This record gives sequence, structure tokens and C-alpha cells, in this order.
Amino acid sequence: MSDFNTNEMMTVAAARRLGNGSVCFVGIGLPSKAANLARLTHAPEVVLIYESGPIGAKPSVLPLSIGDGELAETADTVVPTGEIFRYWLQGGRIDVGFLGAAQVDKFGNINTTVIGDYHAPKVRLPGAGGAPEIAGSAKKVLIILKQGHRTFVDKLAFITSVGHGEGGDHRKRLGLPGEGPVAIITDLCIMEPEAGSNEFIVTSLHPGVTREQVIENTGWQIRFADNVTTTEAPKAEELAALRDLEARTAAAHGQKGGDE
Repeated sequence: MSDFNTNEMMTVAAARRLGNGSVCFVGIGLPSKAANLARLTHAPEVVLIYESGPIGAKPSVLPLSIGDGELAETADTVVPTGEIFRYWLQGGRIDVGFLGAAQVDKFGNINTTVIGDYHAPKVRLPGAGGAPEIAGSAKKVLIILKQGHRTFVDKLAFITSVGHGEGGDHRKRLGLPGEGPVAIITDLCIMEPEAGSNEFIVTSLHPGVTREQVIENTGWQIRFADNVTTTEAPKAEELAALRDLEARTAAAHGQKGGDE
């Protein structure tokens, strides 16, 4: 089982960033797929929390939304949404916020609101949900999305969720707790914030991906770390767990879940 596609590489690479025993506030879609893969492989004791109130969710298939009954049925407990945000998130009890995005910029700021002018947008996106609070209050944030000129942009049409703001110590000056985004994982590479500037630079290229591909699919003048590594290819057991999860989800919902 050595062959894998770029989506599988992205999901596996993102899952590996989640430590065993950590408390993770999970977004629907790609973040949920990666977080549940982590739970099914190297991090069986991870605590997955969803915005609708499930704590310790262990879904057998990927949820369609935060209101999916699979989350509540498999959770250790379910609490009111207000408690999730006030006690768990704002109380400093979330180790990792795992987010997707429609667009991201070089400082890890996220747009999930509109493309184009806010009052007359070309595209109206799903909106903020709990992402602004997760990005603002989680101890660390992971971002996962497919890479392209439309998603990695020099200037966001709208900042839904603040990452490192304008770079440097801007996040600290805004009074936001936590480190903010510590990694952006894509289907091409892994980016991490540069010390001091907090601008995201490429630290790891996925197998077979070239620097030219990353440059061509980034809307700003992307830079590379001095020592760029090659991401470890997915292991057989990681691929098996991921494909089984996708197969169960497809059988239940008619789709793999988390592909966008």
C-alpha cells in the first residue's frame, strides 16, 4: 500500500501534528478527517471537541456537520455550546484548534466569509461559525486546506479569523492568547511561521512536489526555510485507517467526507 494521492498525504501529514492526549477543538471537513485519523492511529487518547457540545467524540464515520448525531452518540458527554466556548475555549483548556479555510494569507489569517466586496460579494462563503474564537483562544492552531492561487492569497477579501495579524508581535498587541497558527498543511507542503516575522514559510515539501509547484500555487512571494525537509510518506497503517474511515463514511453518507 505504498501508492497514495495528494489528499491522502495532506490528511496524514495533518493528523501527525496532533499529539496523543491533547484536547482538540475540531472544525468540520478536512480538520475532522485529519483529527479522527489521528485518533484511529497514533493518538487514541486525543479528546475531540466539536462546537455543538460533544466532548470526547469518537465517530465511526465522519460527521456531515456539527449537528450530526454521530458526534453526540459517541461522545463521553455533551454540554451546552456556551460551555464549550466559555469554559473550555476561553478558559484556556483547548490545546489545539484544528481549522479549515476558504482563503489564507502569509500570516495565517483566515477568510471564510466572502470573496470580493463584502456588500456585493462574488461568492458568499459559509461564514465564521466558531472559527474566530478558536483562532483567538486555542493554545495552538493548525490550518489545513488545498493549495492554489484562489486559496493562498496576498490579501484577504475579509479576515474572518485572526492568525498572526500583520505579522511580528501583532497578535500579542491585539491581546489574543495562545500561539496562534503553528502550521499550515496543504496537499503540496507544510508551512510554519518564521521566527520574528511570523510569516509562513515552507519547511517541508511532500514527496514528489517541487519548489516551483509551490511557488506557482501561492498568491504571494512564498519563501522557503534554510533547511527544507521532505515530508515522510504515509505509512501502510495510516493509509489503511484513512481509507477505511472514508469507506465507512461513503457507505453511510454517500461521500467520503472532508474532501473540500
